Amino acid sequence: MAKISKSAKNETPRADVYERITAKIIEQMEQGVRPWMQPWGNGTSPCRPLRHNSIRYQGINTLLLWMEAAEKGYNSAYWMTYKQVQELGGQVVKGSKSALVVYAGAIEKEQETPSGETVETRIPFMKGYSVFNADQIENLPEHFYFMPEKNTEPKQRIAEAEAFFGNLKADVREGGNQAYYSPVTDHIQMPPFDSFVSAEAHAAILAHEFTHWTAAKNRLDRDLSRYHRDKEDRAREELIAELGSVFLAADLGIGITPREDHVAYLQSWLAVLKNDKRAIFQAASHAERAVSFMHGLQPNASHDQQQEAA
Repeated sequence: MAKISKSAKNETPRADVYERITAKIIEQMEQGVRPWMQPWGNGTSPCRPLRHNSIRYQGINTLLLWMEAAEKGYNSAYWMTYKQVQELGGQVVKGSKSALVVYAGAIEKEQETPSGETVETRIPFMKGYSVFNADQIENLPEHFYFMPEKNTEPKQRIAEAEAFFGNLKADVREGGNQAYYSPVTDHIQMPPFDSFVSAEAHAAILAHEFTHWTAAKNRLDRDLSRYHRDKEDRAREELIAELGSVFLAADLGIGITPREDHVAYLQSWLAVLKNDKRAIFQAASHAERAVSFMHGLQPNASHDQQQEAA
């Protein structure tokens, strides 16, 4: 695919959704910022962005809204369209600028084949729409301005995370000084718990390796055969695991900091994103699928989540 250049971005203000979002992410990464790392510096627990009805945003929309909240300093987790604001009796503050989120769908279209047979063709599409953060809106019900509770019981939260990972019934081995997932033996290797700077750091890296673990053929069947031979394949899989770890950390209420050993991946991720405007969408989708798969293996998983993991 054609490379996305800054000049091209400026010449096409109505560039398609893939280009617009990828360009925004590239801009932050070129400044050494990983835009998917939500800054939990205010002492609160992390959480996913939420719709007006408290349903979580997923995939690429999680990244987009985390980026927007970090840039603008929003505290509320809630986002909604202008129409939803009106339905709730609120009013967008004059001069407020909306944020972009996307919707993926498909159109079913009947087409005639050369033999005269009529077949249905599924044509996928993606469109963008605008939302506002609750911090930009007046007169909403009080719970929309809810600040996540302070993490006063970190040990309890980590205990929940340990239970979550334990429910996955994976082969996790402790020892050595490296963390990795081995597709050959289908096991996760982790350094001793005491060697980590914090319980949060241990949980974050475990979440990263578990995202790799979901790639196995009997799970989500993500091809890792070229991981050690192809830099681009490795960069794509590491980006999936990076996003999976932050999505899962948010779901489990774990505040994490970026893995320092992944700073080296920034340039390889940039190269992938600059040459493929859909790469970040695909990575976010794979990461969301991995996290959903792990949720589906929990004892309290809903029927839909269990079907996802089946």
